[in-house]
Amino acid sequence: MFSVSSFFFFLRLFCTFLPLLFHKLRTAFSFSLASNAITCFTRGLDLRKETEDVLCPANCPLWQFYVFGDGIYASLSSVCGAAIHRGVITNAGGAVRVQTLPGQENYPAVHANGIQSQVLSRWASSFSVTPGTNNLALEAVGRSVATARPATGKRPKKTLEKKAGNKDCKADIAFLIDGSYNIGQRRFNLQKNFVGKVAVMLGIGTEGPHVGVVQASEHPKIEFYLKNFTAAKEVLFAIKELGFRGGNSNTGKALKHAAQKFFSMENGARKGIPKIIVVFLDGWPSDDLEEAGIVAREFGVNVFIVSVAKPTTEELGMVQDIGFIDKAVCRNNGFFSYQMPSWFGTTKYVKPLVQKLCSHEQMLCSKTCYNSVNIGFLIDGSSSVGESNFRLMLEFISNVAKAFEISDIGSKIATVQFTYDQRTEFSFTDYTTKEKVLSAIRNIRYMSGGTATGDAISFTTRNVFGPVKDGANKNFLVILTDGQSYDDVRGPAVAAQKAGITVFSVGVAWAPLDDLKDMASEPRESHTFFTREFTGLEQMVPDVIRGICKDFLDSKQ
Repeated sequence: MFSVSSFFFFLRLFCTFLPLLFHKLRTAFSFSLASNAITCFTRGLDLRKETEDVLCPANCPLWQFYVFGDGIYASLSSVCGAAIHRGVITNAGGAVRVQTLPGQENYPAVHANGIQSQVLSRWASSFSVTPGTNNLALEAVGRSVATARPATGKRPKKTLEKKAGNKDCKADIAFLIDGSYNIGQRRFNLQKNFVGKVAVMLGIGTEGPHVGVVQASEHPKIEFYLKNFTAAKEVLFAIKELGFRGGNSNTGKALKHAAQKFFSMENGARKGIPKIIVVFLDGWPSDDLEEAGIVAREFGVNVFIVSVAKPTTEELGMVQDIGFIDKAVCRNNGFFSYQMPSWFGTTKYVKPLVQKLCSHEQMLCSKTCYNSVNIGFLIDGSSSVGESNFRLMLEFISNVAKAFEISDIGSKIATVQFTYDQRTEFSFTDYTTKEKVLSAIRNIRYMSGGTATGDAISFTTRNVFGPVKDGANKNFLVILTDGQSYDDVRGPAVAAQKAGITVFSVGVAWAPLDDLKDMASEPRESHTFFTREFTGLEQMVPDVIRGICKDFLDSKQ
């Protein structure tokens, strides 16, 4: 029979263990609440709470992380990638506390713990990461974590295609948007909307088009680079977050800046892919576009002008050059200019513009003097030069070669040394990287002997340029000599020019000016250089490079 004393005994026992049981249940429940299992690729902007404890899985592929900043990360960053970058967790996974922070400017690029974070000029929100508080939770939910991108096995074909993008539209594109007071805040937002639609229809992806944005205003600003985003959704979000800057519409200044700074390999430009800048212009530019267009062409950039709302009759007086569009575009053939009457109802203009941007065969400015020339150097190795001066000549040709994009599909360099005899130091097909070319130049040995420049020109035309005469690159010959030739130079030089070779003559010390002009291409004044001292060769480097580029551009007109 159950006695009163037994009842009180069990009651005391229950009261003793009840708090302990409640504590255990509360702890387990708090673990389940505090640790939300996320994937390797969950971003800060995917989280909804101001402060949130999350659990990162183990063995995330470090090379696939997108992380922007250091310590404070743009919310576009992977949470787990940021946590590893910060040293909060290792690649074994673990609990992380994520604190939402306001957006900021200038997220730096820092390499830490096996992850290279990237630069981002501005983002609307940020986050920081600190160690989570519940290590026991790892055991509870660690096995249930599934990543959005399986580390092994085939991914669905549809996902692969989406990530790869439109492979038929390989292009590196900068949208140069108008952020001046000309356009105003309202039309600026309409412009962003249009650019977003173009970006989506392009089919952005790892193997398709890549895009970035530059804003033209008082001072140009690169908003994000080609490498920053490779998915249309990310680009759309980035465009949406762009802020209106105001100021004058210094479009020329912005175009020149973008042509020089935007398309570097470090910032995501790809070898052999057409480079395009799409300039959106509301009204008229407040600076000169012609010079910027020339610079862009020198850098192999295909410039498109999308003009919206042409200047009114009253505004035309403020335009420095009414023909600015024809002078800025890649080619004045109608293909590279595009006109829209206003920013309203622009949807119908999206597809025709995208079709233009994906027409690779029309990208006439992709080839430049930097990536599409063969430069042969004919070096005087006669006794009058001397070993130390010969080294200065090698330094000169190295500095010229450094300016060009040397590769198997780009520019190529060859050198021949001559006295009475000729020696091919290396031909156009021997080296296909800049590093190997520069190393080969450094290793050239001084011959010493007489001076037979005419025979050397004939030898070089036949043996060095002969094998590449039918190639796509334009051919240039740079002759360096310090004295008078013992043979005729005019005949061999004319024959070289008839073979399609543009000749520059560079004379030092006792080289006769008449011989130099006889060897040089027309106009001879701009293809002939002379210095009294070998040390003066260094100052001629930019002039020779500029001369090669000018001839290249003139030949493409």
